[in-house]
Amino acid sequence: MYIYNVTINVDDSIQQDFLTWIEAHIPDVLATGKFTNARLVQVLVEEEMGTTYAVQYTATLKENIEAYYKEDAPKLREDGLKKFGDKMLAFRTELKVIKDFTA
Repeated sequence: MYIYNVTINVDDSIQQDFLTWIEAHIPDVLATGKFTNARLVQVLVEEEMGTTYAVQYTATLKENIEAYYKEDAPKLREDGLKKFGDKMLAFRTELKVIKDFTA
């Protein structure tokens, strides 16, 4: 299993608009069929520039993430850039799940 993690720092001036947008954007990403689920979290760190969020998309195969980059990411990323410009800064990481543990 793989996680495609998008961490986004959001300027305070667009917080509510961003949250409204991201809650519509996540289903659009899931609709590509490349991911099985997603989780939106707030990163609990003090930032001068705003609030930081992360979206974690789960994929069964690394190839699904690669296909997303080629087939879907440019258009879906463009939507956020058009709407918010430099009021949000995103970076992406890929994670490989080694083992899940439960209590």
